[in-house]
Amino acid sequence: MNDDAFYPIGTPGRPWGDAEKAEWLSRQVRHRSYQSEVLDTIERLRARFDVVEYGRLEYGADRYPLLALRSRVWNDALPTVLVTGGVHGYETSGVQGALQFAEQRAADYADRVNLLIAPCVSPWAYERIHRWNMHAVDPNRSFRENSPAEESAALLRLVAPLRDRVLVHIDLHETTDSDESEFRPALAARDGKPFEPDSIPDGFYLVDDSENPQPAFQQAVIAAVAKVTHIAPADANGEIIGSPVVAPGVIEYPLRQLGLCAGVTSARYKTTTEVYPDSPRATPEQCNAAQVAAVCAAIDYALAHE
Repeated sequence: MNDDAFYPIGTPGRPWGDAEKAEWLSRQVRHRSYQSEVLDTIERLRARFDVVEYGRLEYGADRYPLLALRSRVWNDALPTVLVTGGVHGYETSGVQGALQFAEQRAADYADRVNLLIAPCVSPWAYERIHRWNMHAVDPNRSFRENSPAEESAALLRLVAPLRDRVLVHIDLHETTDSDESEFRPALAARDGKPFEPDSIPDGFYLVDDSENPQPAFQQAVIAAVAKVTHIAPADANGEIIGSPVVAPGVIEYPLRQLGLCAGVTSARYKTTTEVYPDSPRATPEQCNAAQVAAVCAAIDYALAHE
């Protein structure tokens, strides 16, 4: 790469210090409201769910309650399903898809599963349409002991009592054009590494757990989502975002090893969804619907194979 392509904060080849992080933070602008777009919806759902405050972020003058929806009638004899969204705050359909599932489809699974839904893990980033938290830390590489991200640590505490009892965990994400134009260049600059351009896959795909792959489960989710939006093809190298495609629309990561949200439980069936909202072939409504379809398909498959 050349200096002209470098991110506008920091010095090429040198990781950010406090000054660079402060400059980055000074550029972050609130674009939308966690209160009106997330908390108000959760408030409407109080009639149907228990609402759990599992943490509170205090970022400067900003205060963000971290809220989860929990099945009102919890039955330890039933399998538990964990749905997470907004680990990366800019990935809108992860948040809105989780809320839409809670509003429109959760009742279909009453008396069949226990539901725990954390729709917006990173509210500061949601408001600023960003990948990182206030401290320039990626929560989705931080789900580990002594986590540097308060958002991640709070979710880990929430799920700790259920860690070995969760059957399904589906973590709702997006891959966007801004990954290539903003977030990956910022990551390279923050860490003092060269930025290597890559391509953005056009369509929906899934990330399975390479340490416990469930190919039939992943394909059931892909089949359901294909009815709503298109599935990302492999690139010329047979890859999606640098990882080999192991089945149509599926790649694998070692989830727990990488500190990813989908690795926070011992669930047999786990996946990370990746919707592509910038495609000319997809609308915001389709992206939300694709997330809902993925959650339903994941639960349906698990229930049918238990």
